[in-house]
Amino acid sequence: MENEMSKILIFGGTGYLGKYMVKASVSMGHKTYVYARPITTQSSPAKIGIREEFQAMGVTIVQGEFDEQEKIVSVLRQVDVVISTVAYPQVLDQLKIIEAIKVAGNIKRFFPSDFGVEEDRVTPLPPFEAFLDKKRKIRRATEEAGIPYTFVSANCFGAYFVNVLLRPHEQPQYISVYGSGEAKAVMNYEEDIAMYTIKIADDPETCNRVVIYRPQKNIVTQLELISLWEKKTGKTFNRIYVPEDEIVKLSECKKFLLTRYFLIFDVLWLLSLFI
Repeated sequence: MENEMSKILIFGGTGYLGKYMVKASVSMGHKTYVYARPITTQSSPAKIGIREEFQAMGVTIVQGEFDEQEKIVSVLRQVDVVISTVAYPQVLDQLKIIEAIKVAGNIKRFFPSDFGVEEDRVTPLPPFEAFLDKKRKIRRATEEAGIPYTFVSANCFGAYFVNVLLRPHEQPQYISVYGSGEAKAVMNYEEDIAMYTIKIADDPETCNRVVIYRPQKNIVTQLELISLWEKKTGKTFNRIYVPEDEIVKLSECKKFLLTRYFLIFDVLWLLSLFI
């Protein structure tokens, strides 16, 4: 029984990173559970489709909300490892997961929804600091609860950030270069992040540790990405440089934050991450 593969529960499994995590878990032979919000008439066809795909793969889907502690505790008692991939607006909802794990008392490992920059080691631009503070709060709550954990820093999601920085599907005539364009960032593709995470879920050496995914060949600048894209397409793009102070000013505009949330944090993430 010691070599039996862990049963894995994934929160946010139908979301952006979550769907990669679920597929990696299933492909590596783990009995996989997903805790997800109930399907309603407002649910998008994409959300319905991904659930149908998961069910066909043998994934057990439990529908529920974060405030249904008894339901969460019930499913926790059926699994060994908990991986949270909830999006930023739900970061503090993980406090409810932590409370449920304490009640269940059987979880061997908890992966909170980090997967970005190593928040305990970076000093980012001010608007991004508030974002990281919430993630740090989850880390500290996990440690204080005495829950076995692994904190994963996967840095930048490769496909997501390449799309934001290059806009390849739009066939642009120019590309905005943020800051000098020479800040180095680690780009890891989402499938790889998921596979690495599932692989270390049962590794005793990663228990109560911070694990950073930083392959040397994945460290690139935005200018290097642009050059690679030009070489691949045979095109030359005009570069429009956006000064760092201008980005900070934009990030301080509440209306801009609300309407361009992801772009702001993409930019701040890259500018705040120096190797």
